[in-house]
Amino acid sequence: MRTSRLLAVGVAAALAVGLTACATPSTGSDSDSAGGNPADDSAFPVTIEHAYGETTIEEKPERVATIAWANHEVPLALGIVPVGMSKATWGDDDDNGILPWVEEKLDELGGDEPVLFDESDGIDYEAVADTRPDVILAAYSGLSQEEYDQLSKIAPVVAYPEVKWGTPVDDMIEMNSKALGLEEEGDALIEDLHADAEAALEENSALKDKKVLFAYVDPSDLSQVGYYTAIDTRPGYLHDDLGLPLPSIVEENADSQEFYLSVSAEEADTFDDVDVFVTYGDESLIATMQADPLLSKIPAIAEGNIVILPDSTPIAASANPSPLSIQWGLSDYLGLLAAPLAAK
Repeated sequence: MRTSRLLAVGVAAALAVGLTACATPSTGSDSDSAGGNPADDSAFPVTIEHAYGETTIEEKPERVATIAWANHEVPLALGIVPVGMSKATWGDDDDNGILPWVEEKLDELGGDEPVLFDESDGIDYEAVADTRPDVILAAYSGLSQEEYDQLSKIAPVVAYPEVKWGTPVDDMIEMNSKALGLEEEGDALIEDLHADAEAALEENSALKDKKVLFAYVDPSDLSQVGYYTAIDTRPGYLHDDLGLPLPSIVEENADSQEFYLSVSAEEADTFDDVDVFVTYGDESLIATMQADPLLSKIPAIAEGNIVILPDSTPIAASANPSPLSIQWGLSDYLGLLAAPLAAK
């Protein structure tokens, strides 16, 4: 599940969205999705192609459920509060199961608070069914065929397009907004996010044309360096949306279907062209890596061009970009990445 994608596979596949149901299923009218879906009825039916075939939504969905990381942010950005969504436990700053940028949007829109699905041990089909959804959005997910089939017994499901956990932000918005009958609004949202990205990069111009490596280093085992590939949204967003070049090792593995790979620390020269080395942990990791006889050979580490994203914080979670997190903190996030370069 998505929870295991965010921090590092090296730590028991941590950095994922842990989920715990803590809300009472809504039992209100079919317009419980925060004022209802503003889409025109004439937009339906719509058909969406995905990895498991295609899904047709015959009528405008009013009760929208989402599973997995960030899918709920599309309806929220378009003015619809889902009746149910995943609960985040990684990156949550106040332990209420809702990331701060989502919490701000919920406060803005009002309406009933969504049911928070417990996905820590897999999809809670009963909890999803109890919300009586008209559609289930999962364009960014790692749904198996079995999970897709089970969810499809509840409501039409929008699965990921090709690669598990490999859906770019733009594609997630396009697929999920089309399912809501708000395709044009989704396109406008994408344009707004692109404008936000351009402005944020201009504010942090030291980052332009620089190669950023998203890595994971286990301080208890420095024999391996893990890194995220281009299909992962962290490096994928920086490359596809911001135009930053990929480090050579990521470029060489651009066709990989794995979101995370690793190499021996003895091959430290693999990372010679990395300008900024980004990982998760705390500040003590910098001294640990710089003292290591192999990792210290990586120029970015030797020169201190290291960015540590503090574990389980909102800024670390926002490194995995999503419709609302981009608007919430992209400039601050890019500021962190640019800081070591700007200080030179």
